[in-house]
Amino acid sequence: MPASPTVPRPNAVVAVLALAGIVVSLMQTLVIPIVPELPKLLDAPASDAAWAVTATLLAAAVATPVVGRLGDMVGKRRMLLLSLVLLIAGSAVCGLSDTLVPMVAGRALQGLSAAVIPLGISIMRDELPAERLAGATALMSASLGVGGALGLPAAALIADNLDWHMLFWLSGALGAVALVLVLALVPESAVRTGGRFDVPGGIGMAAGLVCLLLAISKGADWGWTSGTTLGLFAAAVVILLVWGRWELRATQPLVDLRTTARRQVLFTNLASIAIGFSMFAMSLVLPQLLQLPEATGYGLGRSLLTAGLVMAPSGLVMMAFAPVSAKVSKAKGPKVTLMTGALIVAAGYGLNIVLMAEVWQLVLASCVISAGIGFTYGAMPALIMGAVPASETAAANSLNTLMRSLGTSLASALAGVVLAEMTISLGGFPLPSENAFKVVMGIGAGAALLAFLLASFIPRHRPGAGSAAQPAPAAGTGAKAASVH
Repeated sequence: MPASPTVPRPNAVVAVLALAGIVVSLMQTLVIPIVPELPKLLDAPASDAAWAVTATLLAAAVATPVVGRLGDMVGKRRMLLLSLVLLIAGSAVCGLSDTLVPMVAGRALQGLSAAVIPLGISIMRDELPAERLAGATALMSASLGVGGALGLPAAALIADNLDWHMLFWLSGALGAVALVLVLALVPESAVRTGGRFDVPGGIGMAAGLVCLLLAISKGADWGWTSGTTLGLFAAAVVILLVWGRWELRATQPLVDLRTTARRQVLFTNLASIAIGFSMFAMSLVLPQLLQLPEATGYGLGRSLLTAGLVMAPSGLVMMAFAPVSAKVSKAKGPKVTLMTGALIVAAGYGLNIVLMAEVWQLVLASCVISAGIGFTYGAMPALIMGAVPASETAAANSLNTLMRSLGTSLASALAGVVLAEMTISLGGFPLPSENAFKVVMGIGAGAALLAFLLASFIPRHRPGAGSAAQPAPAAGTGAKAASVH
């Protein structure tokens, strides 16, 4: 069967897939302005209302590797469309909700759409010309941070001026736009693995991840030494060990652990956890510094909307540095790009520790950190795709996305502990101290340096090696790219 011609509108494919990624990351950010109000809005205790956030986290963690694997098996575009349909459905459920249960259900449905970004990267590998692939995948990878940064001011503006349900109707409308554009402009790839889905592997991974992330995300509320928290951590260890043994013996595993154990994939994923931690630490610290009262001596007393506007440039910087990341990867290799980005992130946190007294200083620090994140997020897909067959791209990219999410969850938990333990009293209310913020920034810098160290163990390849420089398999050929050992 002759190979189909290269996709005729690569610019449109890149734009649509990047838009879909931004929409999904926007969905995760839009709820932030109303989190403090959720107990009142849903007539539920604060501990219960928090499940509107936790449900999204858990659903995303489970869906990302499962949907990625299904994308490799039955079609990446097909699973991308399903993910967007789930986003729209979840947004509609939340938009119609006034009580806790439907809100949590809707947020879980929204979380099931989290695989859009790794699916988009995988479609790009299959469909784009080789010379476009590096820049396009860097942009798609950066869309995770771009949507998050731009979503905060938009959500704050809507929450301050309109009914809070409009947040979810906006999310649903953007999802519908992305769905139509994907249907119209994005082709389906014929690069598939086929075979049968590993149901026991899917159940085992889901159970292990839910136990682990529940313990991390709710440990501060339940107590880190409580029986529930320790029991969940223990259950996660046991389940994931059993799951790993099953995956190694399965003929068609959900996750090919032998491929995952290759040095290039393993250390890229480990570095991704550290980089995910660093990215989210900034998102936790800067908005609080901006909104704390000036009476503290270090808070800037700004509104939520102002805090969102201050964070917005960081998303634009991340997008702007995606093509720069691709050029560096082409010249020096993605390993160098990842290590360079990690150092930039660490430098940004160091700058933030000494410059945190003025709004412009926080804008500067966040932009430096985001430039580094743009470098690292652009390099990760190239490193992953340079070490796995084309028929396993979606599953491998999905696992990498999951590693980043694990890093953000760890950042939320650890930063929460530091900010809760290191406090001052203002008007009888405990508030995080200035040193608490500096400690979190220091930990963020340390995580970035850890990512640098981990990335140093990635095998060095000549510039241009790997998937990003290889001809993309033509649709219809079903050919597998050679693995890079």
